[in-house]
Amino acid sequence: MNRARLLLAVVAATLASSCLQPAQAEAVVAAPEAASKASEPKGLKTAVFAGGCFWGMEAVFSHVKGVSSVVSGFEGGKRADAHYESVSTGTTGHAESVRITYDPSVVRYDQLLQVFFGVASDPTQLNQQYPDTGTQYRNAIVPQNSEQARVTVRYLAQLKALNLWKKPIVTAVEPNRGFFPAEDYHQDFALKNPNHGYIRMWDLPKVASLKRVFPQLWKAAFTQG
Repeated sequence: MNRARLLLAVVAATLASSCLQPAQAEAVVAAPEAASKASEPKGLKTAVFAGGCFWGMEAVFSHVKGVSSVVSGFEGGKRADAHYESVSTGTTGHAESVRITYDPSVVRYDQLLQVFFGVASDPTQLNQQYPDTGTQYRNAIVPQNSEQARVTVRYLAQLKALNLWKKPIVTAVEPNRGFFPAEDYHQDFALKNPNHGYIRMWDLPKVASLKRVFPQLWKAAFTQG
């Protein structure tokens, strides 16, 4: 997501707009329902996922029913280094990620996992998500409690046994070492910049795929904040 790559994305979007959907379509999978459903007590809960550029992750989960907040940020490193310019070097241990606040009476954690694997990210790319490369773009799940950890491990095993992707799943399950919000200009980025070349090329197709693949979870309004 550095300036050079963004420029390439803008050029690609301008010169090859017919390729916008195919660029993402290869990774879209109708991830099945979890065999082991999440059972969390009443009240708002949080989930943390890392899956490449947080702009696209935020855009997707902001359109999921039951989600009341999606914050772009960094997980896996120290608070002192949790700044975009530092994280972009790939040396801080952080991953670009999102913190999702959701109501488990409306959308379960295992359903969020369906969206994560099905349309929000490609779980077969190691330290990469399409044009973005480096450990800061790794694919990872950060359970926030024991129930999320239980459901995550079982769902990963379920998906790996099904061989739905052409390559092996490399998604990691990481310990909760803290989540640190990114700078303000990264928040609600897709909503504020719908015509940005990167958003049009890589992220809007993901949002469209959410509506198509998981219509029961789709909501039209973009959840801000």
